[in-house]
Amino acid sequence: MAGLRIIPRLDVKGPNLIKGIRLEGLRVVGDPHAFALDYYKHGADELVFMDIVASLYQRNNLSDIISRAADQIFVPITVGGGIRSLADVHTMLRSGADKVAINTAATQRPELISEVASRYGAQCMVLSVEAKSDGKGRWEAYTDNGREHTGLDVVAWVQRAVKLGAGEIMLTAVDREGTRKGYDMALLRAVAECVNVPIIASGGFAEAGELAALDRMGVSGAAVADALHWKRTTIAALKQSARTQGIEVRT
Repeated sequence: MAGLRIIPRLDVKGPNLIKGIRLEGLRVVGDPHAFALDYYKHGADELVFMDIVASLYQRNNLSDIISRAADQIFVPITVGGGIRSLADVHTMLRSGADKVAINTAATQRPELISEVASRYGAQCMVLSVEAKSDGKGRWEAYTDNGREHTGLDVVAWVQRAVKLGAGEIMLTAVDREGTRKGYDMALLRAVAECVNVPIIASGGFAEAGELAALDRMGVSGAAVADALHWKRTTIAALKQSARTQGIEVRT
């Protein structure tokens, strides 16, 4: 399937869908299943569920939510947060996920990327990157909701991860996340120019006019949270705007 993907991102803490600013100051939005089902019915191309406290507790609590969603939602589901082993991946896939997004465990043990790709296919292995700018045209990869340094240069890390088998990159600009100031286009461009796997832009969506810039640089997915959760726009409106801009989107 071709075209720019519109991907609602659902950050989950316990039983609640939450939203913050720069991954902090979390507010409860509602029931993640209700929101996910609504997004699916209104044309979401994929869904991303992230357990945002999983790394802190070294476990992912999304199995029940994913199982419930998979019974009624028939688009690809990516799940992330606290996935540290092949056993964790197996649990998520058995629950109904199609892909897993791994950040912390991959930075600590990069060979996990190859293990997941070898066992389940590169398309299943999504590298989740929390990027923060150093103010000098470079970005460092962080973990634990942008709190913990890794010392890894984002561009170099992404290149290495793709060589190890990552089949997709979810690139979150922590400095922009929840701010409504727009995606970090410089970050996205820097990564898009060095890898040839699909990239999902995440963090800071402001308005539909940004989609043209993503399309031009070859970014294949736009993760949207705040704008959809608080009903500043709809999936249908985003897709219509994309078509008006000459961007192919999925029907």
